[in-house]
Amino acid sequence: MTTKEKVARRKLSLLELAQELDNVSRACRVMGYSRQQFYEIRRNFQTYGAEGLIDRLPGARGPHPNRVSSEIETAILDHALAHPCHGALRVEQELRLRGLQVSAGGVRGVWQRHRLLTKHERLLRLEKATAEQKIALSDEQIRLLERFSPEFRERHIEAPHTGALVAVDTFFVGVLKGVGRIYLQTAIDCHSRYAWARLNTSKLPITAVHLMNNDVLPTFEAADATIEVVLSDNGREFCGRPDRHPYELFLQLEEIEHRTTRVKRPQSNGIVERLHRTLLDEHFRVEGRRTWFDTVEEMQAALDSYLDGYNHKRPHQGRGMNGRTPAQAFKDGLPKTPTRKEVKTPESSTEPKAA
Repeated sequence: MTTKEKVARRKLSLLELAQELDNVSRACRVMGYSRQQFYEIRRNFQTYGAEGLIDRLPGARGPHPNRVSSEIETAILDHALAHPCHGALRVEQELRLRGLQVSAGGVRGVWQRHRLLTKHERLLRLEKATAEQKIALSDEQIRLLERFSPEFRERHIEAPHTGALVAVDTFFVGVLKGVGRIYLQTAIDCHSRYAWARLNTSKLPITAVHLMNNDVLPTFEAADATIEVVLSDNGREFCGRPDRHPYELFLQLEEIEHRTTRVKRPQSNGIVERLHRTLLDEHFRVEGRRTWFDTVEEMQAALDSYLDGYNHKRPHQGRGMNGRTPAQAFKDGLPKTPTRKEVKTPESSTEPKAA
């Protein structure tokens, strides 16, 4: 029972006691009310019934008389969808140019009623509207969604099967006392989300080659699969002269196409960026407070243990994963090699040749 319900029951007991004693003053002394309160309670009970016994806050009932009109409210919501990062003052000025009179406080009131008070909530609304219905996005909306949502950045990436596209990147982890700066070389299969990671004290091209040669390629070779395309950013550890750069030469030797993000939009590497955020939130920030590391090898051992659970035990809810683990998706997504049809030679005719 809530506090309001308890107060309403006490008021009803007051009315019943006064009727039973036939003495208002005595009933008020017993229940702790004044005569003025008693007559007010009785008047409300006679007018509104049991609802009249519930305490109500003073103020207007229903919509506030100073609430903006439905036309202005619709215009504010439409503007929040088109420009989710505009503040209340900017929205007020934009609407005034269109002949709609509204204050910044009125804009914030509309946002508050629709749970759009923060920029984060307005961006979520834009992302939800984009997912539910196909609308034409402006360049500003695309830029904001790409900066806000890694899932939206992945819309350019198509990986129909395992090995069709492997995304690679370098991530700065932090500084280890006595060792120096620590970098993380990562790779992830865009179809299955199967991930590989290796810690290094530098981000030279040779470290990127080591990850591919020692971790990524052996996994594909064990599954009798190949890597078709590698997607990277324009970092110097991945890009350079094709005839001199170690990483470029390695991919040429393995007959793997190298695609960089400068070909399309620079935000098209969102899958590996989301992997970095997951590693940072779920592993490095947690393990860094729990374990004191002295060497990179100790950090790598802890990272390998986390990746084992990430790849083989943890269900993923990303696009196309449907609760599967990356290892399951990796196996399910292996390309089916078509069986070669045996070429049948025409049978020799047994009929005698004509003379």
